[in-house]
Amino acid sequence: MNFNEIPKSFNSYESGQCLFLLYINFYMKNYVSAFFFLSLIACNGNSTNNGEQDEKPANAPKSLNYSIVATFPHDTGSYTQGLIVYNGGLYEGTGNYGRSKFKQVDLKTGKALKEVALDEKYFGEGLTILRDTVYQLTWREKKVFVYTLKDFKKIREYDVDFQGWGLTTNGRQLIISNGTGDLFFYNPDGFKLERTQTVTEGGTPTFNLNELEYIDGYVYANQYEYPYIFKIDPATGEIVAKADVSSIWEKIKKAMPDKYPTDIVPNGIAYDTASKKIYITGKWWPELYEIRFAQ
Repeated sequence: MNFNEIPKSFNSYESGQCLFLLYINFYMKNYVSAFFFLSLIACNGNSTNNGEQDEKPANAPKSLNYSIVATFPHDTGSYTQGLIVYNGGLYEGTGNYGRSKFKQVDLKTGKALKEVALDEKYFGEGLTILRDTVYQLTWREKKVFVYTLKDFKKIREYDVDFQGWGLTTNGRQLIISNGTGDLFFYNPDGFKLERTQTVTEGGTPTFNLNELEYIDGYVYANQYEYPYIFKIDPATGEIVAKADVSSIWEKIKKAMPDKYPTDIVPNGIAYDTASKKIYITGKWWPELYEIRFAQ
């Protein structure tokens, strides 16, 4: 509004009243308009931010639901590092200096049927069996021990360039994790590295990959210190689904208050290829669970 356009025929009193009313009208209109404009920006801004926060990547992993089918006893002296079912038998690799073992376990009782102890200078890690040959990783020692399944006799050992964590096989290669977000694929003949695959969740590299199990074309992995089991496409490294075992973990924490918050984390995934049964447990856990993943 141009105040120079006010009629000059008004007397001073009328002019004063008119000017006052015009000023009030002018500023009120502009103030309201400005307030409305700023409010609109703020609302649009909040809407955009909330949308960005709530929006998930297109390739975010699906939730992998599961149910507990059966519960079995588990040795609370076992710091579980590897778990496998082979030809119907349950085998476990355990860790900690002076307590590391490779053993065959009775599923119904949780007791060892046969075992071999590692030298006290070795910290046992992941375990797998390929063509009746047992492979067991060690942690900081960066050694891989090889045994015959029949008599648990150590027949050779290999060196790796990193800490051993998890170990599984796809029937041809040995697949290793080292606590990062990478998987390493080795040829068991001479233990030669063939390729490395970075694992991603929603396009972002993951971390703390621990115990591994190969199930129907996918690598399943515990995430160390977290309640997650990842389902990983080994060809791309993409986490296509993940299970949250928090409810089981919380149960274990309450059952073992003297152990928590020490390392009683979920660790151990085993798959029986014949029966299609899946088993999980954790470090020092008193129980081992048969679970069924939803399709």
